[in-house]
Amino acid sequence: QVCQHPNSRMREWGAEALTSLIKAGLTFSHDPPLSQNQRLQLLLLNPLKELSSISHPDIRIKQLECVLQILQSQGDSLGPGWPLVLGVMGAIRSDQGESLIRTAFQCLQLVVTDFLPTMPCTCLQIVVEVAGSFGLHNQELNISLTSIGLLWNISDYFFQRGEIIEKELNKEEAVLQKQAEEKGVMLNRPFHPASPFDCLWLCLYAKLGELCVDPRPAVRKSAGQTLFSTIGAHGTLLQHSTWHTVIWKVLFHLLDRVRESSTTADKEKIESGGGNILIHHSRDTAEKQWAETWVLTLAGVARIFNTRRYLLQPLGDFSQAWDVLLDHIQSAALSKNNEVSLAALKSFQEILQIVSPVRDSEKPDTPPAINVSVPVVVGTTTATSLGRSFMRTDSIGERIGRYSGSEPPVITDEIEDLNLWWAAWNSWYRIGSESTRPPVTCDKLTFIPSQPFLTALIQIFPALYQHIKTGFSMDDLQKLGVILHGAVSVPISSDASPFILPSYTEAVLTSLQEAVLTALDVLQKAICVGSESMQIMYPAIFDQLLAFVEFSCKPPQYGQLETKHIANAKYNQAEWVALNYVPFAERSLEVVVDLYQKTACHKAVVTEKVLQNIIKTLRIPLSLKYSCPSESTWKLAVSSLLKVLSIGLPVARQHASSGKFDSMWPELANTFEDFLFTKSTPPDNLSIQEFQKNESIDVEVVQLISTEILPYANFIPKEFVGQIMTMLNKGSIHSQSSSFTEAEIDIRMREEFSKVCFETLLQFSFSNKVTTPQEGYISRMALSVLLKRSQDVLHRYIEDERLSGKCPLPRQQVTEIIFVLKAVSTLIDSLKKTQPENVDANTWAQVIALYPTLVECITCSSSEVCSALKEALVPFKDFMHPPASKV
Repeated sequence: QVCQHPNSRMREWGAEALTSLIKAGLTFSHDPPLSQNQRLQLLLLNPLKELSSISHPDIRIKQLECVLQILQSQGDSLGPGWPLVLGVMGAIRSDQGESLIRTAFQCLQLVVTDFLPTMPCTCLQIVVEVAGSFGLHNQELNISLTSIGLLWNISDYFFQRGEIIEKELNKEEAVLQKQAEEKGVMLNRPFHPASPFDCLWLCLYAKLGELCVDPRPAVRKSAGQTLFSTIGAHGTLLQHSTWHTVIWKVLFHLLDRVRESSTTADKEKIESGGGNILIHHSRDTAEKQWAETWVLTLAGVARIFNTRRYLLQPLGDFSQAWDVLLDHIQSAALSKNNEVSLAALKSFQEILQIVSPVRDSEKPDTPPAINVSVPVVVGTTTATSLGRSFMRTDSIGERIGRYSGSEPPVITDEIEDLNLWWAAWNSWYRIGSESTRPPVTCDKLTFIPSQPFLTALIQIFPALYQHIKTGFSMDDLQKLGVILHGAVSVPISSDASPFILPSYTEAVLTSLQEAVLTALDVLQKAICVGSESMQIMYPAIFDQLLAFVEFSCKPPQYGQLETKHIANAKYNQAEWVALNYVPFAERSLEVVVDLYQKTACHKAVVTEKVLQNIIKTLRIPLSLKYSCPSESTWKLAVSSLLKVLSIGLPVARQHASSGKFDSMWPELANTFEDFLFTKSTPPDNLSIQEFQKNESIDVEVVQLISTEILPYANFIPKEFVGQIMTMLNKGSIHSQSSSFTEAEIDIRMREEFSKVCFETLLQFSFSNKVTTPQEGYISRMALSVLLKRSQDVLHRYIEDERLSGKCPLPRQQVTEIIFVLKAVSTLIDSLKKTQPENVDANTWAQVIALYPTLVECITCSSSEVCSALKEALVPFKDFMHPPASKV
């Protein structure tokens, strides 16, 4: 009563008197000693505890100073008085001023460092409660952080003295149980029915869990790191059934609260306190600070699921827990915060690297290594003895032993496992489809996923696919295709582009593009060794790759979002920058060619017209030729076409009768036409060497026609051969353009190309191997085209010679006429050598019709032409006969 007096002097004397009496009573040498006389000790300490109901700070200071002195002098012999002493420390509230809190905390630090081994084990839970309550005090941040350090030290003590603590708690539990039964009431304690020792741990985890959602970011971070380190380092001490409580009551409860706080956190910028402490821009709003907590918590829970799966999976509801975890990962991955979404995918990757429970020969001798991050500890003692082993009756060695018995694994385990992986695939698909779906509107607030996020998302697929490949269907492949296509179509924020994009001239793939091709590579390798039902997926893989090949000429659109290309935009002109898709498209094309070489004869590849689709896709860059965004594209397209045709044409000929390739031939003819007679003009700065190099590519295409197509004309549709003949005829006439200057004509004429076209016509205009009229149709067709072509060239030469007067004709025209004259003489020689029945009257008529035109050339001024003309006229002597006598 005196201690509650309004007069401070009176109160002070009252408190002094009371505390002196208590201290004197405790130091007196009682018989029996106080530690054995519980009643007397409680009578002496009770008044000290009752002082906690007085709100005057001066009285409370006296009270706490008294507690500190009792601890220093009598701490070892307090025994049953500990709950009262700890109660005094725990009664301090946040609003009672810094000095009171500091003094009370000093007492607690002394208890944790010196007196844990001497107090009854039943008081350890109170120590955890009190330490946790200091963490929640918001007066001074350092005290909160240090109290978290104390909780870590307490957990270390539990670990070291586990056996002793457990025995004592079990003994106490038996006594309480007996008393409860006598009174006919239920034993009521938190986390029942877990064992008393496990309840102690759960109490510690629950306290740290509360601190993980403290309003102060530093406290949340420290508590989170400590909670997950404690579970990681000491979790193996828990009985198997207790893990159920850890997962549902501690971890998922914490995740729910963190998610809720993160999604409702304030987006307003936090001003730095006194102006002298700067807050980094990544942490300058409550929302960003909560994002860090969300990241830490999700990562911690995922790590526990990974490292402790052998403990968690045998729990009855592991699949529900797995679904809840996937749900948390999904909502974090789809949050509009880049840091959270990327971290969610990292956690996803972590849980997918889980190995199956240990079996037979893989049984470890030691517990699995745990990756423990060191917590932020501000206390004096550190966890020096983490390595001490402490085995309980249901030790980890025994528990692992249960998984590795000699009995064969149960099939339901495998089915259960498969369900888990399919649940993971469904989550992955939802994250992928939501995050890569193009925005409908294009306002300023549109959220575009970052490149690192998309890369991490696609990189998850190969690991996931290994577990679900047996049931992976065409539908799933279509779903994957949509996500891959969507991911590579996403533009880059202009702020990030200098760091992600290679310079425009470098042919480098971004990490995301690499990941997409890796995903398809994993698929194609699995299909290659998979069952027949899997191999029908080849065409779908080709379709996906060919869609990427088209990006070289038609970059993808991402919804209605306006993007600029680096080549013609400064970084700051556009908010979003499109990638340079050329290297990606070209790498995709290389993959297509490589895959087609392996699978050309495959039934599905033949049936689904893959060759036609490849030709159709290559036609785009081939027809654009010089108009392609990158010159390398059309050159790669030609070499790819040649490789694909050298493999594909024999297959097409084999299936000639089935009609599966009928629609491919017109596509191929049009592709040749569009490429060899392109409408695009070469750039002005193209050097002579470059032009000649490009001409040699055209020549290669004609050589392919002469080696791979025309010799097999009887297996190929006649219309197609007709188109090829017309094309060769067109090519063998010099493609002169009136816009060329005299100097340019020399190089731009594609002389070599014309010559090869003409030679090819000549080669197939006559064949000694013709044995049937059907086989001879190509020869007759080529011959007719060739003769008409020669007639045209001769007429044009005569006309030009007449008009030019004394001026000599251009060199290449002279070369052309010489070439034609030589061809005519070769042709007639060949015709004379063949059997008469293989040459029809119409052909002879066309040959003889050349004679008058040749005679007209005699007036030419060029000596080279004259000598070639002489050679061409000589064979005609065999056609000279006396006129047949009329009857």
